[in-house]
Amino acid sequence: MSSKSKSKFLVALVPAFGMLAMAPQARAVEPLDTFSGRIGGYITDFDTEVRADGETAAGTPIDLHRDLGLDKSNTIGYVGLTWRPWEHHEFGISYYKNDSDSTRTLQRDIEFEDNVYEASATVRTDLNVDTYEAYYVWWAASHDTWALGPRVGLVWYKLELSLSLEIDAGGNQAGGSVSNSADLDLPAPTIGGSWRWTPGEDWRISADVGYFSADINDIDADVTFGRIGVEWFPWENTGFSLDYTADKIDADANKSNFNGNVDFTDSGLRLGVVYRF
Repeated sequence: MSSKSKSKFLVALVPAFGMLAMAPQARAVEPLDTFSGRIGGYITDFDTEVRADGETAAGTPIDLHRDLGLDKSNTIGYVGLTWRPWEHHEFGISYYKNDSDSTRTLQRDIEFEDNVYEASATVRTDLNVDTYEAYYVWWAASHDTWALGPRVGLVWYKLELSLSLEIDAGGNQAGGSVSNSADLDLPAPTIGGSWRWTPGEDWRISADVGYFSADINDIDADVTFGRIGVEWFPWENTGFSLDYTADKIDADANKSNFNGNVDFTDSGLRLGVVYRF
């Protein structure tokens, strides 16, 4: 090969070596992190039924999607952090917010906190849900490629639901002259287990489950929680996560700001970017 050809060959190799240097390298991902932070999007499916009792009579069970026209699905953001300060002890927190509103002509009479919204009336509905999650895991079994341990979790929902009459059953403008609102802080504790597994150098699979039934702070609730996910780390400290989570709650509340029942399932897919070490 001539010197000129060699020069061309070497010049051609420079970008190739550059691409190889920049390409993701195989990294060994452990089952457990010391710290991780994630941010991403959550495609929710919030299937909710509410009954708001008044002082004189029980309210009507209301399906927020079917009766009031609120969207069941929404795409929202979420953030989360985990910290393992000691080898077998991990803590985690996360937060997301879901807002929805609609205006719907009612197909049947609805009683909400002693007010009756008649069929053919037009009602505006606003729903705001703030969700805070915290958990603790004791990793009783921790090995090179997998870890398993009991988990205690708490999902705290802050629900704000308001109904206002826009047009009455006679077709007259009401302008929100009749309105009701219900605010509820709904704690949803669970006791269960967590599992982590690294089937490959840059892949990790995880699962969490839990259940709890108790009467806490004038709220009698049955709670079921589950999550399964996969993570891929093309870089040593940064990767991507995809998981499916579901939280089902059936709660009877007897509080000053809400007396009634809430039955809902908060579920969906979450896709995020993860930073870990």
